[in-house]
Amino acid sequence: MAMTSKENWNLAGNHYKGSRIQKVDMSRIPQLLQRSFLEQFGRITRSATSLRARIRDGAKRPATEQSSAAASEIFVPTRVTRAPDGECIYAIGDIHGRCDLLDRLMVEIEADAASLPAGTKATIVFLGDYIDRGLQSKDVIEMFLGDRLAGFNTIYLMGNHEEALLKFLDDASFGSQWARYGGAETLYSYGFQAPNSRSTLGSHDAMANAKQAWEELWNEFRVRLPEPHLDFYRSLRPYHVAGDYLFVHAGLRPERSLREQSVRDMLWIRDEFLDDDRQFSHLIVHGHTPAEGVFRDDRRLGLDTGAFLSGRLSAAKLFGTEITILAT
Repeated sequence: MAMTSKENWNLAGNHYKGSRIQKVDMSRIPQLLQRSFLEQFGRITRSATSLRARIRDGAKRPATEQSSAAASEIFVPTRVTRAPDGECIYAIGDIHGRCDLLDRLMVEIEADAASLPAGTKATIVFLGDYIDRGLQSKDVIEMFLGDRLAGFNTIYLMGNHEEALLKFLDDASFGSQWARYGGAETLYSYGFQAPNSRSTLGSHDAMANAKQAWEELWNEFRVRLPEPHLDFYRSLRPYHVAGDYLFVHAGLRPERSLREQSVRDMLWIRDEFLDDDRQFSHLIVHGHTPAEGVFRDDRRLGLDTGAFLSGRLSAAKLFGTEITILAT
């Protein structure tokens, strides 16, 4: 998966000299994903509960107070970045099962793309977390696989929630943990009811019954999951590079070069990436960490605006040296 031929990549002071970036060994991705979950699920620094609370708190603030979050969208950067010549890129943040919002955002993107100069290549980069938490998770994947996006070049990145689904497909015992982080809604969208794992605290018999229920659901889910959906989940990329932009779900570890980055960090990193002030050689376009508004500075562009709860799905249009925000 060759991403660029640019010489002398530099990520936060680390150099990689050569004719091209080293390819990610795609044959090792399943093992890396499994290790990622084993190491990361117990180490989440910002829980889904706290993120929901932050978004709810923001929704309760007076309009004058909320306007400070929107100010990040009109931030005037000192750094100038450029999309590839002749290409307009639309990057879309975390969807989380809100196919209704994706449909509305696509109406805006389609209208905008219709006004592009003749011959312009229109690309959509989806930043991962298409499923979980929202009840239309299956519908999102159906849209991806249908004709709606036929007029665009599409790039689909892996999110940690797609990683969760793949982990469950390999390990039935992971089901109850996945369900607590939004997997129950994905299962529901595919026609399954997640077992009530809380009842297992009552007795050993309840624990055994819940385990059996998860194993039965696991077997049935593996049979009934549409093959095109499984192929889609397995085909997702860890990152994408275009022009002066690097697209990734969660972020990158600042002190490492691109070839040294781990899939785990690309899907899970938060504080080490968000709180650092060192610039990368590319502007990092990412999702993963919900905020009340799009975040933009000279090192990163964060597009996760908590669509599953806030009702706001956001995208960035990258064309020439311009960055424009679109949102539901």
